[in-house]
Amino acid sequence: MPTDSGPITTSEPGKDPEEKQVTVQSLRELIDIITGRRFQDLHDQEDAGLAEVLPFPFLALVGQLEMKLALLIAVINPLVNGVLLVGPRGTGKTTIVRSLIDLLPYVQRSTCHYGCTPEDIETGGIDAVCPDCAKKYAQGLPLTKKDRGRLVELPLNARLEDVIGGWDERAMAHNQFRLRSGILKQADQNVLYIDEVNLLSDDIINAILDAAAQGSYTVRRGPVTNTYRARFTLIGSMNPEEGSLRPQIMDRFGLRIIVQGLLKPDERLEAYHRSRAYRLNPRGTVSQFAFETELARDEIQAARNLLPQVAIPKHVEQAGTQLVQRFGIDSLRAEITLFEAARAYAASDARTEVTLQDLRVVAPMALRLRQSPFMIKYFEQQNEEEQKLNRILDTIIPAEEGSNDEKA
Repeated sequence: MPTDSGPITTSEPGKDPEEKQVTVQSLRELIDIITGRRFQDLHDQEDAGLAEVLPFPFLALVGQLEMKLALLIAVINPLVNGVLLVGPRGTGKTTIVRSLIDLLPYVQRSTCHYGCTPEDIETGGIDAVCPDCAKKYAQGLPLTKKDRGRLVELPLNARLEDVIGGWDERAMAHNQFRLRSGILKQADQNVLYIDEVNLLSDDIINAILDAAAQGSYTVRRGPVTNTYRARFTLIGSMNPEEGSLRPQIMDRFGLRIIVQGLLKPDERLEAYHRSRAYRLNPRGTVSQFAFETELARDEIQAARNLLPQVAIPKHVEQAGTQLVQRFGIDSLRAEITLFEAARAYAASDARTEVTLQDLRVVAPMALRLRQSPFMIKYFEQQNEEEQKLNRILDTIIPAEEGSNDEKA
């Protein structure tokens, strides 16, 4: 995507910048260029041995273009309602989600222990924030600061109280009744990742999905009630060998990606080389993609800024609706995900109008796994029953001439 300074240029590491420059116009093009770039062997370089949190570079993952696009679209536009990655073990699902840490855009985060923000005052008045923040607001001091988005992972053994929050045990030790927030509160304005989402208990997954849909959730413990914001991008992954998701839960995920192992021998070999290099020298591997990672992060931020201006022409809306109907999908979430994903994809290409080709790119991600064979058969049976009932009614109680049904 062009920035204020024009198209982006990138060059191969170790080369003269003027010797091998490439103009990058969009996130998609950047991914394509980096995917085909030669990887530098790091076996002769030494690692300092310091323990650091250095995720595998997002752009270093070999292949898996659709998975990369889906995750970037979800980060650009939270209204897509997240991503579900479905595939066998060892295909890079968890690795690529964790690699999003370096690409997440900046957000305005509360500096208060209680999470007070100017939005609280706008919606609930000055009494909606704590006394300290009320004083700051009166003095014209900021209640938030600019901070990088975070990746919050949900432990598989998490309890419901860990997820939504409960009594603050420290406060109770001093005879004070106060609630502490849970993982959902920590995920506000961040990415919430649930690995093995199909193995979570129903009460936990229902709480998460309800919070994601409403953007907030309420915790009640006796006379104490707190409502927390939960505006997060939800990403789930699962191995279908270990069980399926209930249709109700599956429907709540926006984009659905079928992740298969790499099929080409040269890609599998390249993935091995990059994985080995990362394990031996994480910092050296990350540094090879540092420049492009920074470009991608800037592009994502620019796309988020442009997103409110992106419109969908009438003929594109009609084509999208026909596509959903022809595919036999009942859930209205299909159109929501389809159109919001198309808007994000257009924004990532620095365009303010969605095209039919944008729909074509995102439609497989937005519409797969939404058909319900059970409901299709159920409606067919119901239609047969309705026709039989109407035939009997016409025989025993003929419709009156000029009745409301006939006029309709």
